[in-house]
Amino acid sequence: MTATTAPAEAPAAPDAGGAPSGGRSRRLALGVIATGMLMIILDGSIVTVAMPAMQKDLDFTPAGLSWVVNAYLIAFGSLLLLAGRLGDLIGRKRMFVTGIGLFTLASVLAGAATSPATLIAARFLQGVGGAMSSAVSLGILVTLFTEPGERARAIAVFSFTGAAGASLGQVLGGVLTDVLNWHWIFFINLPIGLAALLLALPALPADRGLGLRAGADVTGALLVTAGLMTGIYSVVKVEQYGWASGHTLGFGGLGLALLGGFAVRQTRARTPLLPLRMFRSRAVTGANVVQLLMVAALFSFQVLVALYLQNVLGYGAAETGLAMLPAAAVIGAVSLGVSARLNARYGERTVLLAGLVLLLGVLGLLTRVPVHATYWVDLLPVMLLAAGFGLALPALTSLAMSGARADDAGLASGLFNTTQQVGSALGVAVLSTLAASRTETLLASGHSRAEALTSGYHLAFGVGAALLGAAFLTAATLLRPGR
Repeated sequence: MTATTAPAEAPAAPDAGGAPSGGRSRRLALGVIATGMLMIILDGSIVTVAMPAMQKDLDFTPAGLSWVVNAYLIAFGSLLLLAGRLGDLIGRKRMFVTGIGLFTLASVLAGAATSPATLIAARFLQGVGGAMSSAVSLGILVTLFTEPGERARAIAVFSFTGAAGASLGQVLGGVLTDVLNWHWIFFINLPIGLAALLLALPALPADRGLGLRAGADVTGALLVTAGLMTGIYSVVKVEQYGWASGHTLGFGGLGLALLGGFAVRQTRARTPLLPLRMFRSRAVTGANVVQLLMVAALFSFQVLVALYLQNVLGYGAAETGLAMLPAAAVIGAVSLGVSARLNARYGERTVLLAGLVLLLGVLGLLTRVPVHATYWVDLLPVMLLAAGFGLALPALTSLAMSGARADDAGLASGLFNTTQQVGSALGVAVLSTLAASRTETLLASGHSRAEALTSGYHLAFGVGAALLGAAFLTAATLLRPGR
């Protein structure tokens, strides 16, 4: 990958698009990207604790309420790959700014919603805007920071933003809903989005892109978007319909057929949307497979632990967020404090494997958490071991982007984010379904609600640990350094 910026210690100089490329301007650009991602990731978790209030206020049905999450997830997950490639073609800055603008506007519409249909439509638009900006963020980052040490530190900041947004969202969602009302969990995005837009225009480097002629595979774009949308829809509805239902098998089969057609199309298209040469890189392929498994497994930590705290231990929304704050703190400390230095000294693969071992410890301890748990004894060690995420994600991100060419950086970023969303959807479908099934079986046999719920969560944590084990083996084999 060719360098596009001057070294941090060199005087600022204009790049091809007229933006300065010195160290200070690159740090400002990193701040803009991190701010945009914080808003988007914050929104993903802030909604979960406010859903009961939304249901009561807008008279949602239980099935309809799930679309507050599903509409966002389907739009976000299915458009990342397309948005990443379009960023390479028409310019990543243009794609990022447009996405942040759309996300901010959709947030205002969601906050002002007075009916279920309006809120669901606004959430879909949020997903579109989030996909547009998220898909190119890493692509902008790796073309700005080309020196390995600087890139590692920038990726550490980016990774910390994700962890902090997910954790703070639960706390902030509970506080805003309790003190004001659920509308403010969306309105809070307005000042953040406006600040990101105002700073992005001068801070991000302008890039013309390759032009639509370099990769305007319209047929491929339609196939992959429809395939991902249909597949993700089938997965997020598994809990309602079941794995063996005609609904799941029908939509799942259609999604796979569309994605299969997309793969065939990419071997024949003159300008493919996703050049298959990218998968010749063992780092790109291995990192995306590992992330798929890791994210699916960690759904059990990010969501099921919160459900355990509320449904079994009786915590409130704000208490749950505060209980999980130590995890965010140690993830942030490791991401920002030591991950870049460890990656430089020992290599990303070694650091990734160490992080996965710590995360295995997290889920291993959770498989034994009791019905009447004591936070300081049973849960605080779990939160502290979550530091493994601060090791694993920056290393994994570096590996995923290391094999991408400069003109494919947006696509590689979109692909990495797509596997993250698909992994999240699979984690939701598989682990929550297993936990619910186990709970229902025990309730029917006469166990108490707390015992049945805890046993269901134990099963989900155990399956999550198995997925992490598979991620460890994949990283150990596929990500071996070449000779």
